[in-house]
Amino acid sequence: MCMETSTSRIDLSAVAAQTERTWEQEILPILQDYIAIPCLSPLFDKQWVEHGYLEKAITLIADWCRARNLVGLSVEVVRLEGRTPMLFMEVPAFGYAGDRSDTVLLYGHLDKQPEMIGWREDLGPWKPVLEGDRLYGRGGADDGYAAFASLAALEAVQQNGGQHQRCVLMIEACEESGSPDLPFYIDHLNDRIGDVSLVVCLDSGAGDYKRLWSTTSLRGMVAGDLRVDIIREGVHSGDASGIVPSSFRILRQLLDRIECSESGKLLADTLHVEIPAQRVAQAKTVADILGDEVYTAFPFLEGAQAMGSDLVELVLNRTWRPTLSVTGSGGMPPLADAGNVLRPFTALKLSFRLPPTAKHQRALQQICQILESDPPYGAKVSFHAEKGANGWDAPEVATWLEESVAMASRAFFDNEPAYMGEGGSIPFMGMLGEKFPAAQFLITGVLGPGANAHGPNEFLHIPMVKGLTSSVAVVLDAHARRA
Repeated sequence: MCMETSTSRIDLSAVAAQTERTWEQEILPILQDYIAIPCLSPLFDKQWVEHGYLEKAITLIADWCRARNLVGLSVEVVRLEGRTPMLFMEVPAFGYAGDRSDTVLLYGHLDKQPEMIGWREDLGPWKPVLEGDRLYGRGGADDGYAAFASLAALEAVQQNGGQHQRCVLMIEACEESGSPDLPFYIDHLNDRIGDVSLVVCLDSGAGDYKRLWSTTSLRGMVAGDLRVDIIREGVHSGDASGIVPSSFRILRQLLDRIECSESGKLLADTLHVEIPAQRVAQAKTVADILGDEVYTAFPFLEGAQAMGSDLVELVLNRTWRPTLSVTGSGGMPPLADAGNVLRPFTALKLSFRLPPTAKHQRALQQICQILESDPPYGAKVSFHAEKGANGWDAPEVATWLEESVAMASRAFFDNEPAYMGEGGSIPFMGMLGEKFPAAQFLITGVLGPGANAHGPNEFLHIPMVKGLTSSVAVVLDAHARRA
């Protein structure tokens, strides 16, 4: 590794060595315990209180955090009635003589997506498996590592000649449900959060495992159930077909109103935005860095193809253009149980990804109007939105942050950093962007090629997370030393 020290007095070699020890000896064992907990987000476990898995996960993480060697650390599980718990931690400024009320906010979440099918025979969502440089299991990379990496980075600062300003850590338990409880906790903890000048979020992606990636934008989202009812009960398909329209065919017609089935483009102009020139330029850089990995990172079947061949356009499709995915169905029996029946209804779960600067409430209104108005054959059509969130577009990067990110990437990855928009959503970032418009943001993560968050065989790339942890330490030190 190249350990340059020209713009920081923190000992980079010592930071890297300490991070290595902390991950190997203290984090990987407890992270495996966390992976074994099926702490589904409330959207996917309506009985989350009774099952107690979220409680088990937050207790596990909080107990580990309380044992850390950090000057002034306080750890609290904050609870609002009827809502998921929040892990809230504070660390006072260390080695810093300036404004000690200036705050860094570090963020992550501990709730998980459902199991999903397709796991390798020797793997499973709640079965942690260390295999080479990978730790398999649901939630390790999305986003169970965040609390551990954040405190490990702070320890590396304090114990290796660094300094940091006051830090607040928020680990929520409903991000995978669209963060419905988060605004209430932000309001409840407003005075304790303080005046935030830097946000560090460890819940994002990476284009490869060779450098530090910084996220420049996140898409917003709307998700919900589209349902078509046409008859009161199922009837013999031979008797009724040709007279009673198929609820599935009606649903196909409705989808054709909003999406071109040939190209995948969403047809409503109001769901699109003008893409900033800077983001187009960054997409070109990402395409140059990744090449065909822009699409080969995904598990295509042999002979299957991406939605286009222009790499820049594919990057922009994923980060700045609206898309529709069908992620579930209702009213359709399993194939083995499907008889000759014209079913009374068909329902699909729709997941819309929205451009970073689109407003999700406005998009929801437009989606409902398009899908529900003038229903074919007078069918009963409803779109029930279950979650939604605005996206986020980063402010201009301050010189000190750009320089410290570059130094960290060179030091711990032997490569220049890269900047890229992400196709997923982190509702917290949109909220924070509005609440702290002057803050700088380091949005980064370990979800690189094949990591497969939300899908089967999710894994945490261990060298990547070690480099990322060390990089956060460097950024925290640089933030405290900025002019």
